[in-house]
Amino acid sequence: MAKMTGAQAMARMLEDYGVTHIFHVPAILRRTMVELEASTAIKRVRTHGEKSAAYMADGYARASRRPGICMAQTVGALNLAAGLRDAWLAHSPVIAMTGGRDPATKFRKVYQQNDDVPVFDAVTKFNATVDSVERFPDMVRQAFRVAVSGTPGPVHLQFRGNEGQMDVEEADMEPLVETAFSKVPPFRPEPDDASVRKAVEVLQAAERPVIVAGGGVRWSDAGPAVVALAEKLHIPVATSLNGKDSIPGTHPLSVGVVGTYSRGSANQVVMEADLVCFIGTETGGMTTHFWKVPKLGTRAIQIDIDPEALGRNYMLDAAVLGDAKVTVERMVAHADAATAARRVDWIAQARGHVGGWYQQYSELLSSEEAPTRPERICSDLSKYLPEDALVVVDTGHAGMWMGGMFDLQLPTQSYIRCAGHLGWAFSAAIGAQYGVPDRPVVCFTGDGGFLYHVAEIETAVRWNIPVVIVVNNNHSGNQSKLGYDQVYGGKQTEQAQELWVWTDVNIAKVAETFGAQGLRVEKPSEFAPALEKAIASRRTTIIDVVTSMDAQAPLPIG
Repeated sequence: MAKMTGAQAMARMLEDYGVTHIFHVPAILRRTMVELEASTAIKRVRTHGEKSAAYMADGYARASRRPGICMAQTVGALNLAAGLRDAWLAHSPVIAMTGGRDPATKFRKVYQQNDDVPVFDAVTKFNATVDSVERFPDMVRQAFRVAVSGTPGPVHLQFRGNEGQMDVEEADMEPLVETAFSKVPPFRPEPDDASVRKAVEVLQAAERPVIVAGGGVRWSDAGPAVVALAEKLHIPVATSLNGKDSIPGTHPLSVGVVGTYSRGSANQVVMEADLVCFIGTETGGMTTHFWKVPKLGTRAIQIDIDPEALGRNYMLDAAVLGDAKVTVERMVAHADAATAARRVDWIAQARGHVGGWYQQYSELLSSEEAPTRPERICSDLSKYLPEDALVVVDTGHAGMWMGGMFDLQLPTQSYIRCAGHLGWAFSAAIGAQYGVPDRPVVCFTGDGGFLYHVAEIETAVRWNIPVVIVVNNNHSGNQSKLGYDQVYGGKQTEQAQELWVWTDVNIAKVAETFGAQGLRVEKPSEFAPALEKAIASRRTTIIDVVTSMDAQAPLPIG
């Protein structure tokens, strides 16, 4: 071992783990920042808020499949924890580092001092303090190990000192790294063969089965295997929002996103199925429309890497514990293609629902109405995105529109979505662009979501990030309209609009004041050329699409 500072050990380990960027709000691990500049190529991205730092690290992690690093000093730790909640809900491997209390000054009312450790318990897999510089190597290794193993998720390390200034201290250390834990997944736990065979038997015996592919399929890179299984046995595939890019929306067996932020055809197929095969999904409320799609009591199979997920919400005819990719590949090997013949009518029924959905919404998807319909934006994004695009989508109406109305065309396109925090997508898209610098990243959000962290335009421009942000600008949070209609007895008062309507802002001009490219779209025919220009420019671009606050996303079937 050699004598070195905590900062030197940290810088070397982050580099050896393949970290390319960290996202932070000063001041935290200041000496480490100097070491990063002196001895590594790691970029230190200073954001305009701790939540944005966490969101960028999250977007980076989901796009690159590598741990995203975010940091904040003690006074910003609670904000960082709030930003980790989306990573927690989406099982994203984010490593948060904060400053913390010094035992020598606890309970003496040190400036900005608070005990932040407990708040991280609710949003992390592993939450620990580092109080001795000798512990830097083993605690950093444990952080990476936990973040990417099993079901991925965020972790938190709190370093002694409000700014983690213990990193200036020296000790004899050996900053070894375990490179297996630099990416998801580090391991692929193999399933028991008997349970795989049982799942195949149950699946191919069904006459109207459907596969529901979740976020675990994405993390495992099991999409091609899921498609192969579906093709071999002639089974329709629905996805959760997190698993949307498991199968292209244009595939003949794809029926769309199921659940609450969904496509009607997917809900119809899942409700009519006699067996649902859940792969890499926790069968939570959004994916099942609060356990109505499918209804409780529907026969089910579940495949997951987390034993606690198996059978949590549905009684199972078969359960398989293992990595999704390995498990489904084994299922493909065991499956009997001859059994597909009994599902010819079922596939036709599913395709009928898909065709019916397109027919139902064809006018809106191609509408020339001005202000532009959100359905038309989603349709044009489906048609004109590059073949290697990564799409980042906010929650709320943005999640509803894109979950139901947008189609990935190719397996080479990717999709990541907000797990619950409105405003996540813009910052996450910046982080995602860092994670996949050679791919076009296009974000879809509303003006409400975009304005949460509008200051991060400056961050993107400062770093010359060529991210494209499409803003559905209806100068309102109009997803709330129906809810307020109900509580006002069917007709809102004029004053009620102060609850969900705000100033009509020309966001394109706001973007330009930050030095970004701002493109204003006021009629449908302008959107596709604006998108093409934005992507070709390789500049930070905000496409401000004027839409009507009266446009409502369709409510889920079920």
